[in-house]
Amino acid sequence: MTPLQSLVAAGTKLWLDSVDPVEIATNRANGATGATSNPIIISDLLMTGRFDADILKFMKAGHDDSTIAWEMTDKLVKEAQLVFAPVSKETGGNDGWVSFELDPLIEDNALNLPVAERTKRYIELGKKWSAGHTNRLIKVPATPGGLGALEELIAAGVNLNVTLIFSERQYNEARAATWKGMQRLPNLNTVKTVYSIFVSRLDVYTEKHCADLSPAAQGQVGIVNAKHIWKLNCDFWAGKGTKLQQEMIFASTGTKKPSDAAWKYVAAFAGSDIETNPPATNKAVQASGQTFTKQIDQLPPKEVLDEIAKKVDMKKLEETLMSEGLSKFADPQKALLKLIAEKRAALK
Repeated sequence: MTPLQSLVAAGTKLWLDSVDPVEIATNRANGATGATSNPIIISDLLMTGRFDADILKFMKAGHDDSTIAWEMTDKLVKEAQLVFAPVSKETGGNDGWVSFELDPLIEDNALNLPVAERTKRYIELGKKWSAGHTNRLIKVPATPGGLGALEELIAAGVNLNVTLIFSERQYNEARAATWKGMQRLPNLNTVKTVYSIFVSRLDVYTEKHCADLSPAAQGQVGIVNAKHIWKLNCDFWAGKGTKLQQEMIFASTGTKKPSDAAWKYVAAFAGSDIETNPPATNKAVQASGQTFTKQIDQLPPKEVLDEIAKKVDMKKLEETLMSEGLSKFADPQKALLKLIAEKRAALK
């Protein structure tokens, strides 16, 4: 059994943090059953030149740069959906999903749209990009504008990946809104929600802002926070009667610290729900020779948990990471549009 196979055998759904057709083929063979997309992933793919013929076709059709960006995203996500469609069928819709991120420019500080307008746009775009797809999750951020859209999207039958979650507060708001939306549906048989909790960014934050954490606690905050929210999620959905699992995605599972093993977070969350791993992380995992066993329900000793609770201000952490996360959210879409403008000039 390979390391990735052992991860899947432990109970983890392995999704790829990429829609690169080559990486999807490789990772599918290694047990991956879903994928996710964002503007950085799309930009990196378009930069390779492998999709210039598609861009040229869209240019000739008279599309502007923004339309080309979304047509290319749609095309690449659709192709990934085809690969994972058999998984969706086999699992009755519990797995085999590909996430499609809505326009990050809705959250652009320079645009500074009112929250109600952001919500309206998420609802419109969510309905547009989900229409006709059986295994596409619509990615909406856990911002005020995004959270405001969740109930309506669920009530309209849109399957959701609520992303950019750092804290229990954001998770609670997201889950309350999706549950409210579900209660407006004729039944609970078809709707899938996942909640993407970011992990490694929390440990980057504590290195900088909570330098007084002991060596036993430093580097554990992202893991402890995500496992705590995972448990809340399990407890909430137990007995709610949804046919599909409403799950956590452990996102941002690539390590940021050179001294950490590349599989630090992969190992920590093994055994339940979903991990979206970057291709490089999966390569490192495959080469590790590790056998992964269920660790999702294992926490550090009580004294470490007490220290984290005492020394880490989660409200401040959430505010800082949200602020950083939003610039990281909008900037890649701007970079993607700039890249397409450059492609347009070069391909003419």
